[in-house]
Amino acid sequence: MKHKLKNVRLSFPNLFQKAVFNGAEIKYEATFLLSKEDHAEVIAAIEKDISERIKTDLKGSKLPSDRKCLKNGDESEYDGYEGCMSFKAGSQKRPMVIDRDKSPLTEDDDKLYAGCYVNAIVELWVQNNRYGKRINANILGVQFAKDGEAFGGKGESGSVDDFDDLGDDDDDFDF
Repeated sequence: MKHKLKNVRLSFPNLFQKAVFNGAEIKYEATFLLSKEDHAEVIAAIEKDISERIKTDLKGSKLPSDRKCLKNGDESEYDGYEGCMSFKAGSQKRPMVIDRDKSPLTEDDDKLYAGCYVNAIVELWVQNNRYGKRINANILGVQFAKDGEAFGGKGESGSVDDFDDLGDDDDDFDF
């Protein structure tokens, strides 16, 4: 079942290049933050979908929260996650990434960043193999919705004006 996440905050986006783990490219991925208050209906639908998949596909296995794609943001150490549910999704295939007017976005557009608001289409899937049992999600597409306060800054570069002129004397450092 596909789920449409509307007006959610984007966190840890790797939508144009695959995320790298231990030097190897893994997959495209992102985490979406759903406000517990504003997104209660879609959270309930996802939780129901997860429960049904555990019941049918995993024969009622008990899955700890770290084995599910939907987690309580209040239990996270990251700023901005409090009061939210975090939903992590990934894909081996690059997801469709579009702007508000449905035109394609590229990494060079510099429009998607951690903290902006997006709409996303995701789909749950069940993992039951030698690596364990989990409820994961595929990310099918992301649409930029609006700017938001960037997590950790928007990756701006420093300015030459941020520094003092040290002159030619290299022994005059105040630490």
